[in-house]
Amino acid sequence: MRELSVRFDGWDRDDYRLSDREKQDCLDQLSGQALKDIEFAQAQIRNFAEVQRASIGDVEVETMPGVVLGHRTIPVSSAGCYVPGGKYPLLASAHMSVITAKVAGVPRVITCAPPFQGKPAAAIVAAQVLAGADDIYCLGGIQAVGAMALGTQSIAPVDMLVGPGNAYVAEAKRQLFGRVGIDLFAGPTETLVIADDSVDGELCATDLLGQAEHGPDSPAILLTTSAALARDTMKQVERLLAILPTADHARKAWENFGEVIVADSDAEMVAIADEIASEHVQVMTRDPDYFLAHMTNYGALFLGPRTNVSYGDKVIGTNHTLPTKKAARYTGGLWVGKFLKTCTYQRVTSDAASAMIGEYCSRLCALEGFAGHGEQANIRVRRYGGRDIPYAGRAEPVEA
Repeated sequence: MRELSVRFDGWDRDDYRLSDREKQDCLDQLSGQALKDIEFAQAQIRNFAEVQRASIGDVEVETMPGVVLGHRTIPVSSAGCYVPGGKYPLLASAHMSVITAKVAGVPRVITCAPPFQGKPAAAIVAAQVLAGADDIYCLGGIQAVGAMALGTQSIAPVDMLVGPGNAYVAEAKRQLFGRVGIDLFAGPTETLVIADDSVDGELCATDLLGQAEHGPDSPAILLTTSAALARDTMKQVERLLAILPTADHARKAWENFGEVIVADSDAEMVAIADEIASEHVQVMTRDPDYFLAHMTNYGALFLGPRTNVSYGDKVIGTNHTLPTKKAARYTGGLWVGKFLKTCTYQRVTSDAASAMIGEYCSRLCALEGFAGHGEQANIRVRRYGGRDIPYAGRAEPVEA
């Protein structure tokens, strides 16, 4: 871990865990307004996470007389949250992972973020402290992911890894999946803008480039029913790229992965959007609720021109760790449920119920050739049902 940290980040310490004094120093470096802004964002994320947690309950039901089935939702025991910070200090990722884990009830939440310009990134550390991280490490890249998942002499391993990162971090998580749980496989940021002629090209171009600045491999797609809007948006993209401070990344993304698609109808746009299965989908049409009702493959929807992906990334309260590379076909993004295990239990409360279920189980085990499984049922049919079942035999139906 230390070798890789020195090699890739030029960063070496006796202990990569930040001390209380270092945490406080980072907090002191931020202005009062910056701290208030972080606290506001964290309050929104915590509020929505608490609503989500309240929607997930334990269940117990008597499915037939004497048979009780249920499940409990149990948080994982520990989680490791990776917060990217090599290119940009992405403090929002601290809110999204740490707060969500804590609201889910995870007892131990640790974080890793790389140094920024040769020292801990003050804003990231402040966000981690305010979010409630139990231990904070200034450590980046695959060495951080490996340390959290595998453990070291001084870092106890975690049960689950969450948080975005670059391609190397994503690959490390992929290789570690199975040894630990992960939130999802995250690739480059993706954005899809669905629009009609109720909005203008400047708004569409702004929302496309706002996500394209993540990096040169970030897809940005306009899907519209208006050819005029398509042409205007492409014109506005070129105008904005001339003045956008992060145009180096955004231009490469637009030139290599940008698309403009013109469809005939809202229904066709839904079909195309579901095929794309984009991470972020900004809907700016006369009836955005049509897309909410009909779309099925997306990471998150941003409905109407008054909201946008940046709100979701930074402050509004929904989680910004979302599926990419068509993973939205089978998973949603990070939320409190990702940190919860749904664990079932069963209870049989009467002799009659045990004997009745046992007879069915005995015959089904015999169909599969599992004599030992069958005996687990047969012994209970004998004891609780008073029937004489041969050893490794089957409980034949009783004639009515």
